[in-house]
Amino acid sequence: MPNMLSIGVSGLNAAQAGLATVSNNIANAATPGYSRQLLNQVENVSLGSSGFNGGTGVDVLSVQRAYSQFLTSAVWSANTAQQGATTFDGLTTTLNSLLSNSGNLQTSLDSFFGGFGTVASSPSTSSNRQALLGNAASLTNVFNTLSQQLSQQQSQVNGQIGSTVDSINQLSSQIASLNDQINQAGGVSGGINGPPNALLDQRDQAVQQLAGLTGVSPIVESDGSISVYTSAGQPLVNGNLSTPLSTQPDQFDPTQLDVTDGNGNNITSSLTGGTLGALINYRDNVLATSQNQLGQAAVALASSVNAQQAQGLDLNGKQGQPIFSIAAPTVLPSGNNTGSATVSATISDVSQLTTSDFVLKFTGAGTGTNGFTLTTTGGQSVPLTANPDGSLSAQGLTINVSGGALQIGDSFEIQPTRNAATSLAVSLTDPNGIAAAAALSASAGSANKGSGKVGAVSVTDAGNPALLNGATVTFTGPNTYTLTDSAGQQTGLTYTPGQPITSGNGFSLSLTGTPATGDTFTVAANTNGLDDNSNALALSNLSSVGVLNGGQTSVIASIGNLTTQIGTVGSQANSDLTTQTNLFNQAVNSQQSVSGVNTNEEGANLIMYQQAFQASAQVIATAQSIFASLITAIQA
Repeated sequence: MPNMLSIGVSGLNAAQAGLATVSNNIANAATPGYSRQLLNQVENVSLGSSGFNGGTGVDVLSVQRAYSQFLTSAVWSANTAQQGATTFDGLTTTLNSLLSNSGNLQTSLDSFFGGFGTVASSPSTSSNRQALLGNAASLTNVFNTLSQQLSQQQSQVNGQIGSTVDSINQLSSQIASLNDQINQAGGVSGGINGPPNALLDQRDQAVQQLAGLTGVSPIVESDGSISVYTSAGQPLVNGNLSTPLSTQPDQFDPTQLDVTDGNGNNITSSLTGGTLGALINYRDNVLATSQNQLGQAAVALASSVNAQQAQGLDLNGKQGQPIFSIAAPTVLPSGNNTGSATVSATISDVSQLTTSDFVLKFTGAGTGTNGFTLTTTGGQSVPLTANPDGSLSAQGLTINVSGGALQIGDSFEIQPTRNAATSLAVSLTDPNGIAAAAALSASAGSANKGSGKVGAVSVTDAGNPALLNGATVTFTGPNTYTLTDSAGQQTGLTYTPGQPITSGNGFSLSLTGTPATGDTFTVAANTNGLDDNSNALALSNLSSVGVLNGGQTSVIASIGNLTTQIGTVGSQANSDLTTQTNLFNQAVNSQQSVSGVNTNEEGANLIMYQQAFQASAQVIATAQSIFASLITAIQA
């Protein structure tokens, strides 16, 4: 009877443990990160000496998780990609919304250039001129607003980078603490109380959350602890110790945050994956480029319009003054500089302007170009040209170093167009100042005998103070002429048919036909300014004139390219989000097929253990009844 009783008791205990395990599974069916628990029971070994081994009951070894490290690691990796795609898609969606909600830039540009056509139809009408200045103000407002919104988003992204780093540090500390608790509980296998399943689940869930914030490489150590490294290789967790990341202002631009490791090394560019990787990628490769492209278009607009405006005369008979004003490129010295020199930059050739930012570094006399090297902020080397006046040129920029002394290692970040759209403004306030008329006119002498005629007179140097002073060309032979301009009289000059005649006054004269000896041609300030519309037409045609990319891309086309590019990035981000979400769901489903709780299955197990409990109780009751009968028989 004692053997039967002990067997019944072991069965009762096993069934009770099974009921508790199944109940816990059902209770945590919806708990994130919970792994289904299984009762690990074995038959008691019977070494009887009575001639047969009838068994001595059941023994419960442990309660273990239904778990696959491979499938769990796959979920971690998929979560990194999915969270990164979610963040990137959200940011690009916002960017597309900014472009569409800030006013139609394309429409504003069309209205502005169309205004010159209206002025050309009636150059002396004041209302047309006033409307043109209104269109210019509306256009600058759209540029300003959009640029400010992009700057606000960049500020928000930097704030998100800071908060994400804080979350990474909190999770790293939590994982280290869980490593310590698991170790104290006997490690993965556990002590006399079995594996610490709840702690193991919490640790796995924390690692998954951490993987969603940044790309990580978790490694299960021999002692059961998990070490976690960033995608750049820096340790976040090692045993019961965590190494926090930090943020610090960028050495050039304090409004930008860089991420540093536990040793203070800047690891921003090497962090990939997860929310943090997506934030950094978007800020540095999408948002900054968009700001620069918008600024590049603003520079092209102001430069081309002002240049053409200077080639005409206004209603007051004066050379056209700039319609737009725009700030010079931004130059930011490194906070690590030890020298006192300053650097400034100007845009010398808009057609060569790119959307890159640059780092100018002083490497010492006898190195680089005049002691300097230039790279993009991405690290690509950029050729520098030394100018006779001591300045440097590259990528459409002229760079000047002034002030105090430079020290080796001093560096400066140059942002040619980053803030240009914000600074764009209308500087012309007088409608009469619109230079609708050509600045110069040319005429052939009335006594000319040849077939030579004026083809065109073009301004080559609008800044020449002698531009409107006039000049005379006198042919001394079929292929020779004398030029009388502000430089005096130049004789014996050679004329090549089809080639323009250039003057030191800042213009060139093109002729057709064949001039005869003694023929004269006169260039002077345009006296027909009130009714002339030739420069207004030229200003209107700037809408389709190539200004950027070596003169291949117009201002309007550049804005179209920006809109298309951002739309493409947004479309790709949305497509990537769909793909990564599907992959994450597949990884979760595979992992849950092993570790997830199926309530139907657990319900069946609950009935099974309930019946086992009842049956074991019946075994005990039977043993007690038989024992009682024996006692009664003995007493009788």
